[in-house]
Amino acid sequence: MREFVIGCDNAAVALKNEILTFLGQQGAVVENLGINDAGDETFYPLIARRVCEKVMASGYQTRGILLCGTGIGMCMAANKFKGIRAAVCHDSYSAERSILSNNGNVICMGARVIGPELAKKIIGEWMQLEFKDGSSTPKVRQISQIECINMK
Repeated sequence: MREFVIGCDNAAVALKNEILTFLGQQGAVVENLGINDAGDETFYPLIARRVCEKVMASGYQTRGILLCGTGIGMCMAANKFKGIRAAVCHDSYSAERSILSNNGNVICMGARVIGPELAKKIIGEWMQLEFKDGSSTPKVRQISQIECINMK
């Protein structure tokens, strides 16, 4: 089974804990790099950095899960790292397409937007998906080419 790394800011501690329990029940290997106390005010870009650096260090074999209030800030921060393709996903279809169409490696969610049961359902589906070469491959290559030009 694939390995995962998870991180959250103080807005998403409860959701992160629910997802950690769920992933453990699925037998997933997961490393927690998030905040563990809602009183910890570490800014979300620092958490995104921790998670993205782990994904990068794995050769992009580990996938990341980032949680904050909306998922938007984490996603914006994550996409500043070379090779990271993060998407905010609050529905199954978006999560599916983040992998199958875009070879995504980080999913972002907002604890103020999505309930824990739906988040677990989406992550459960997302974690089983694998990108396969096909009609989306040239598009993903173009993303990487743009990244190489802009992230020197």
